[in-house]
Amino acid sequence: MGAIRFALPKQGRPISIAGYRTAARRVLPDLVWAYVENGADDSVTLAANRSAFARWSLRQRVLRSSAGRKTAARFGDTELAIPVMIAPTGINGLVHWRGELATACGAAAAGSRIVLSTAASYSVEEVAAASPVGHWLQVYPWRDRELMDWLLERGRRSDCPTLVVTVDTPVFGNREPERLQGMSIPPVLTPRHVLDAALHPRWAYKVLRHQRVFTGNLVGMSGVRAGALAAKVRRERMMAGELDWDDFARVRAQWQGLCYVKGILDADDAERAVSLGADGIIVSNHGGRQLDGAPATLDALPGIADRLAHRATVLIDGGIRRGTDVVKALCLGADGCLIGRPALYGLAVGGESGVEHVLSILREEIDRTLALMGCSDIADLGRDWLIPG
Repeated sequence: MGAIRFALPKQGRPISIAGYRTAARRVLPDLVWAYVENGADDSVTLAANRSAFARWSLRQRVLRSSAGRKTAARFGDTELAIPVMIAPTGINGLVHWRGELATACGAAAAGSRIVLSTAASYSVEEVAAASPVGHWLQVYPWRDRELMDWLLERGRRSDCPTLVVTVDTPVFGNREPERLQGMSIPPVLTPRHVLDAALHPRWAYKVLRHQRVFTGNLVGMSGVRAGALAAKVRRERMMAGELDWDDFARVRAQWQGLCYVKGILDADDAERAVSLGADGIIVSNHGGRQLDGAPATLDALPGIADRLAHRATVLIDGGIRRGTDVVKALCLGADGCLIGRPALYGLAVGGESGVEHVLSILREEIDRTLALMGCSDIADLGRDWLIPG
């Protein structure tokens, strides 16, 4: 029987994602913590993303050899050590001065990838130069064709194998904790914020010294014209309410590689996306930061997976904090998962090594969960491995 290897933690290093969350709260000032942690309105959907996992129990079978357990996954052309990637989260430079450079390199070291946000602090070119592997690129389906051409061409030149089109942001959700803290682009700084930053001197020194926080990916490396386009995007608030499926179809036609649609919670929408050429779906409610009262992603997952019936890859994000959460999502029809906040916790605490360690914790937990369940391969997981709670 294969033995599980438990990595001894370095002095003071967290041993769980919950531990990283606690440590990140100590590291980050209130303004940044509000951006990382909170949801929209009353955070009902944010809480539902977590509680949905508790409604399922894992079936445990004993005396079943699980030697040589397999946790690797493949999404299109992307091979991963575990079925977990890092979701697109904007302005990582606000959390740690190396931002997406550290996130991408930490993910690569753990055998995973990131989906680079359009609103990243570092450009897709900089991330491609820093990381030994190709990462995915996230965009919004803007109607500005010049802007879309510019972003997609940069993604192609940077060898991004997959495009992720986020479709659940016709307007920004009402993120009240962020608003109360003055979190905007750029943030509204008050004497209270300055004092709070002074109480977090290491964070303040690095972030203020390097000043790589906002929209570095929009400015990119294309000079004055890129700066003007970035200003236009900030002014127009990323997306517009009049966008429709024709806008996605136009983006899909422009991109020659694999293309996923992120922000799907309805099976009819999943079917429509695939009919228009999407290779995959990301079941997502934007981490509870958009429509408060939307279903938990785990609750939406089975209906979408059933409708698509393996005609497209199905990924899910929202509320994943343990390897058991990943296993439950796979049992309910997901091919893999994305994490957002856990990666930011690791980034805040340890930069690149923190991100790598968060993913390593999940890998260890997935492996241990399979062993205790009596399952040797994530490919064998299905609903018969779950018991409704």
